[in-house]
Amino acid sequence: MELLYRRSLGPVVGAFLTGLRDQHVLASRTGAGRVICPPLEYDPESGDAVSDLVEVASSGAVTGWTWVSEPLRKHPFDHPFAWVLVQLDGADTSMLHALDASDMAAVSTGMRVQIRWAEERTGHITDIACFEPEALA
Repeated sequence: MELLYRRSLGPVVGAFLTGLRDQHVLASRTGAGRVICPPLEYDPESGDAVSDLVEVASSGAVTGWTWVSEPLRKHPFDHPFAWVLVQLDGADTSMLHALDASDMAAVSTGMRVQIRWAEERTGHITDIACFEPEALA
């Protein structure tokens, strides 16, 4: 099943995607000081609106992962890869994206990764082509 829809971006998500286009990762800071990446428009704990945006690093640590040995047509790679949760340095939460790793043995919780930027960026989540092990960058 596929659900096709459009969403208006608003000031928080719009700024996040514009940042990606310019190779900067923005996160939202809640009133309590928690840094959420990707940014949210509302604090998930209090429900308060969030408008304070801060830049976080383009590298971080894998907090969880799963290996995809047989990619599907809509996956980002035509070769095996991992879906990873990455907590970027400076953030208190993790974001989901693809990790281009040589094989499953090369992936581990806690490993350091960094963003591989797409050559052409347009203000979309795919401006992050994927994550890659930090040693390869």
